[in-house]
Amino acid sequence: MTQPSTVKVSSRNQIALPSEARKKLNIRSGDRLLVDVQDGVLMLIPQPQDYVAAMAGLHREVWDGVDAEVYLNEERDAWVMQTSND
Repeated sequence: MTQPSTVKVSSRNQIALPSEARKKLNIRSGDRLLVDVQDGVLMLIPQPQDYVAAMAGLHREVWDGVDAEVYLNEERDAWVMQTSND
């Protein structure tokens, strides 16, 4: 982990991103950042240009060792059983 930097909030409530952070995240002038507050922590996240591409493969590890066809068949069977019980 790198040494944290500090920024100052201007009278117009603006901050300048430290150059080290911009370089590491490849943030350039005109880029958009998502702003989120989680448990009292302010998070600035580069906004993806393509959300589908950015999310592709996320949580892939959840499916390790799972046969997708078997899983889908089990889910479909559960749906059929649920609708027949209604």
